[in-house]
Amino acid sequence: MIDQYNIVWSEQSKNSSESMPCGGRDIGLNVWVENGELLFYAQRSGCFDENNEYMKLGRFRIRFDPNPFVLGGEFRQELRLREGFVRILGQSESARAEVNIWVEVDRSVVHVEIEADVLLSVEAAYEGWRNELEELPDGQSDGKRNRFGCFSWDAYPGKVVRYPDSVSFDGDRVAFHHRNQDDHLLFDFIVKQQDLEEVRTEMVDTQKGRTYGGLLTGDGFVPSGNINGTYLDTAFTSWILKSETAACRHELRLFTHVDQTQTLEEWRTNLEASVEATTPSTNAARARARDWWQQYWQRSWLIINTEKNTTDLPWTLGRNYQLFRYQLGCNAFGSYPTKFNGGNFTFDPGLVQEDKTLAPDWRAWGGGSFTAQNQRLVYWPMLKSGDFEQMEPQFQFYSRVLPNAAARVKHYWGHDGCLFTEQMENFGLPIACAWGWEEPEAKKRQRPADFEPGVQVNSMCKYLYGAQLEFAYMIIEHHRFSGIDLSRHLPFIKSAVDFFDAHYQMRRRQRSGEPLDASGKLEIYPSTSCESYNGAQNPSDLIAGLQACLESLLQLDDFLVSGEEKSYYAAYLQRLPDFGYDEVDGDPIMKPAWSWEKYQNVECPQFYPLFPFDRFDLRDTDAIDLFKNTWKHGTFAKGIVQSWHQDGIFFARMGLTREAAEFNTAKMRDSDRRFPTFWGPGHDWVPDHNWGGSGMIGLQEMLMQTIGREIRLFPAWPKQWDVDFKLHAPYKTTVEGSLRSGELVELDVTPVTRHSDLVVMELQEI
Repeated sequence: MIDQYNIVWSEQSKNSSESMPCGGRDIGLNVWVENGELLFYAQRSGCFDENNEYMKLGRFRIRFDPNPFVLGGEFRQELRLREGFVRILGQSESARAEVNIWVEVDRSVVHVEIEADVLLSVEAAYEGWRNELEELPDGQSDGKRNRFGCFSWDAYPGKVVRYPDSVSFDGDRVAFHHRNQDDHLLFDFIVKQQDLEEVRTEMVDTQKGRTYGGLLTGDGFVPSGNINGTYLDTAFTSWILKSETAACRHELRLFTHVDQTQTLEEWRTNLEASVEATTPSTNAARARARDWWQQYWQRSWLIINTEKNTTDLPWTLGRNYQLFRYQLGCNAFGSYPTKFNGGNFTFDPGLVQEDKTLAPDWRAWGGGSFTAQNQRLVYWPMLKSGDFEQMEPQFQFYSRVLPNAAARVKHYWGHDGCLFTEQMENFGLPIACAWGWEEPEAKKRQRPADFEPGVQVNSMCKYLYGAQLEFAYMIIEHHRFSGIDLSRHLPFIKSAVDFFDAHYQMRRRQRSGEPLDASGKLEIYPSTSCESYNGAQNPSDLIAGLQACLESLLQLDDFLVSGEEKSYYAAYLQRLPDFGYDEVDGDPIMKPAWSWEKYQNVECPQFYPLFPFDRFDLRDTDAIDLFKNTWKHGTFAKGIVQSWHQDGIFFARMGLTREAAEFNTAKMRDSDRRFPTFWGPGHDWVPDHNWGGSGMIGLQEMLMQTIGREIRLFPAWPKQWDVDFKLHAPYKTTVEGSLRSGELVELDVTPVTRHSDLVVMELQEI
């Protein structure tokens, strides 16, 4: 069924904004044909420079003589989802050729295979634009925000420098790399800025010695010189390889390597070892990659109105669900998680926003920095799609730098637990610009000398700490769904939970001398409910997160959580405050917090007890009425579809079929760009991965909800939408079925013992 969703273009692209995603393992390619030339960007997980900007490996350009891709000839470019590769066909009066581009799944290697009906000469060029030392202007006066791509340096009053790559011919290959300058690392700056030098030796440095790059090579290709040029807004230098002889078949390979090493020579040795290692033949590697993708599509699917076609909007939603899942699968084995603001598929920023005439690496909201409220929506849908292995990079992101987040807590406040702030660098410390600039010449984000230690000046995120609970709960749910061992991540989970008890008892003791309120409850203040309710007391999203994590920890086996720990967690659970409730026009509602000082954004955290924290479901009719009232009377922003807005998820959890269908249709319909799931920029960038992730979750929640052991089918699914599906549920369960004209015509629950936990809901018309 997946073949019906292949994307086919019969015309060449105008520029990189009309590129097609392709990838595998941990590499993303933007592939397009422009003016008869084949181009692609390559980006690999882990390529972070001194400024912690997320850098592309480069741009690659392939020319043909005679050229089968001359304008006006026959042309076809197809993303073949089942096998996970891009095929390009071209025919001119002088030549016909087929080009297949694919990425191995066991190694980070890109293949470009060319087959023609005549003898072809081929040129393959590596195009690099980071060839000289470059000072990054502050970007505040011209509006470009040049340093936004390395978010920490945004509005910094001092000098910021981007260091060049090293590119050269190496025999018959093009060799390129970037090795971080160990005396100019953002990590070192932030440790000093945030007064953490005393605990530096306890921390993990993810930047020192980091080197990334690779080799472009091809059998029978030799160096053919350099040329300089400009693509769109960026000057580049090209290192060209040319086929020694014309042939009907050519193959190019891009070997890549990312590592932290003591020396550059060690990195080079490891790169050469990956090239020379005994590996399967190209044919075997290709077969392995295609088999991996076929298994990927067999693991899960959600196909809507399969008998319809592209003019049917629900059919389009199902297609875009699968296309976006393909994008997620291209970083299944990354060393770092898929970024919410473009993943590995960003392109020239001037094609997103006209004023952003910047290099291709630039993206809004940073590359090596992470905004947790956005990242979470990329990873929640992977539970029901059963893509358990590709959730590991997100979990490892936190576990890797847990020592840093724990050391800063002990240093600032003297108690246990970890604190990962909402916006942080991927080495686990708050981004520098949110911490605030102590330099007197700073015009924005000034940090007063007497500002509270350990706290950011950014008012939106100053006390926003709840995201670490959401990822802790996600890891436990991952274990509950998959059965995969979570012990390696338990230190993070426990530390994330422990922080709030220790921290807010300390806070209250500072204010009143007593650790708990008059009722013996924890008082969570000062806090923030999402970024919207500043100065909050007892936020609903935080209470829900703590409840979910503590209850889940108590249910784990004793060898994972000891009896002593369970006694502590049980008492901790009992001293959590209840949610805040109110009444409007006689209707009870859920409040975002007991109280707050300022409303300043467009989120609605009062619905987080519904999702993601599973505190209520459709069985609890009083609670669902409570949330319906909360929505009806809410003065928060509603109906915003772009980026991370989650109305469609909340509608599904409330059983509001028509509202869920309307919102998720608007969310998952085609983007404004040539590739249907390159949504954005919205609040973020293009392609907006938390736009797609939240849309996937919305459709999943309409189709199936799982709380506790119960599996509810069609809780908010329209009767008019036929669907074929295979989704995953807790306890290593899959639910596969087909709905036709409102009737469930096929159903298979594995294992069969879980069939007794299944409830099929009555479908509603829309």
